[in-house]
Parts: sequence; structure tokens; C-alpha cells
Amino acid sequence: MSDVVSPTTRSLARVRDGVEHLDPGYFALVMASGIISVGMYVRGFGAVSDAFFALATGAYGVLTIGTVWRVASHRAAMADDLHDPSRGFGFFTFVAATNVLGVRCAMAELPRVALVLLLVATASWLVLGYLVPWTAVLGSAERPALARANGTWFVWVVASQSIAVSAATLEPVFAHRALALLALFSWSVGVVLYVVAGVFVVARLLLYPITPEGLTPAYWVAMGAAAITVLAGSRIAMMTDTPTTALMGGLAGGVSAVLWAFATWLFPPLLAAGWWRHVVHRDPLRYEPGLWSMVFPLGMYAVASLTLHMAEGLGVVGAVGAVELWFSVAVWLVVFAGMLVPRSRGPVEATTTERGARP
Repeated sequence: MSDVVSPTTRSLARVRDGVEHLDPGYFALVMASGIISVGMYVRGFGAVSDAFFALATGAYGVLTIGTVWRVASHRAAMADDLHDPSRGFGFFTFVAATNVLGVRCAMAELPRVALVLLLVATASWLVLGYLVPWTAVLGSAERPALARANGTWFVWVVASQSIAVSAATLEPVFAHRALALLALFSWSVGVVLYVVAGVFVVARLLLYPITPEGLTPAYWVAMGAAAITVLAGSRIAMMTDTPTTALMGGLAGGVSAVLWAFATWLFPPLLAAGWWRHVVHRDPLRYEPGLWSMVFPLGMYAVASLTLHMAEGLGVVGAVGAVELWFSVAVWLVVFAGMLVPRSRGPVEATTTERGARP
């Protein structure tokens, strides 16, 4: 009897293995593609924007199907991720990705689709907002959980602020005070969470050894979280005049300006961290899903700068955003090419080898 495995069987095995080990933060691919689409739309490059929008939509569909499949067939793997402080917060990328697509749909004059996506994202945000901290931090078997805190903890902030961005974008369209209240509520929660996440992540960096392997691209989300807070605050400042907006609009605009400066200040430390890891310690630069967590902040910083310029009339900020947008496109292309390049050994063989090496 022949032991040769058919190509179809091998391909199905790879797909099943990929679903089982799907990184919960992979929706950052949708976030990165979607925010570049938004930026290109704002700058008037319609064809480029549509191309990135199509890619983001396709990736969102594939990842959603993969996630549903994983929930149905690989619950143990899902539970492991939820109880892992270094991976659990990656589930919030679904919320942010859904809202990024929703904002782009609103720009494409599909406000009802955007509203449905906002409702899905808000429900997911509320559920994950209580589930993930409980399982990943309080329910983790490893103590202290702080030892595994990393940049993905800021994705909770990004998810919160993405709700604010989407709600504030749709509020002038539907002129409903509930959207204004949701925007201000999620923005306020996001600001507080940024401080909380920052305290925990900085404490981890100060109290525990830093290794090249541990200094992942996810730390760029710290800058992305500040940038999306700027975008949300700028959108809130541009909402229609309501009592709620009058109460908080000025505060949101002021905080946005402060956090834009802080996000800009974060660039040199983040670049230095990459140099320390890949040049000083010669850790090979290879594709990993976490790289999309670096691309998204770059695109978000560009869009936040452009929006802050429109809201407050800051010409220099707008010019910085216009340049940064093209830089984020270049980085996106490099990371996307890395994702398409086949690895030396496939997921099935790699997983088999790793499992065989375990005691």
C-alpha cells in the first residue's frame, strides 16, 4: 500500500492546521489595508483606495470564516489563546477591523452597511472587553500575568477608539444623538485604557528582562493607539452641534493635539527597538503576522494627521500625514510580499516537527 499523500489531502491538512493555529491578531491585516484605503480616499487617489478596500474586504471575509471554523472545530486552541496574556488581546483586532471597513463603507456612500458593521463591532467590543481581561489576565495560570504583557494590550485601546471613529463618522449622516453619545463614551473609555495599558506594559519592560525575540512589532500598537485616539477626537470635534458635542468636543480636540505630539515622539524609540533587535542582536527579519500590527499604526498616524489638519487647520500636521501615508504603503507592500513568499517548510511539516520535539 502506498504511503504517498495526494496534493489535495496535503492542501486540506495545511488549511486545517492553519485554522487551528490562526493568530487571533491576524485581523490587523484588514486594519492595515483598510486604513490605507481610507487615507488614499481622503487624498483623492480613488483607484488606489478601491484596490486596498477590495483587499481588506476579501481578507476580512477569509479571516472571519477561519475564525468561525476555529470556534466550531478547535475550541481548545481558542481557549488557550484567550488564557494567554501575550495573545488574548489580539482578539480585539476583529473589532477594529470591522470598524475600519465600516468607516470606508461610509465614505463609499454605504452608511447602512457601515451602521451594521458598527453594531457588530460594538457588541463584540462589549463582550471581549469583559471576557479577554478576565481570561487573559485574571484567569491565566501563569503568575504574574504581567510578565507576558506586550504591545498587543494596546489593541484594546484601538478597538475602543475604532468604535468612536465609526460612530462619529456616521453621526452627521444619521443625525442621531445615540451615535454622538456612543462616540464620546467609547473615546473616553479608550483614553483611560490607554493610560492603564501603558502602565502595565512599561512596568513589564522595567521589571522583566527584555529579549530580542520578545521585542515584537506589536509594540508599534502603542503609537497606533495614540494615533487612533487623535483620529477619534478629531472626528468628534467635527460632529454636528449637539449638547453632548458641546460638552466634550473641545476636550477631544485638545487631547487629540497632545496625543498627536506623543505619537510623533514615539517614532524614534520604536525604530531604535527594531534596530536593537535586528541589527545589534542580529535577530533575522522574517515575516510574522505581528508585522501587520506595525503597518496599521503607520497608516493610522497618517490618517490621524490628515484628519487633525482638517479639524484644526494645522498645515504642517497635514503635510506630515501626506508623506507618512506613502511610507505606510511602501511598508505594506514589503510585508505583503513577505507574506506571499513560501517558507522553507510548510505549516503541516513545521507543526509535526515541533510536536514531535515536545516531551
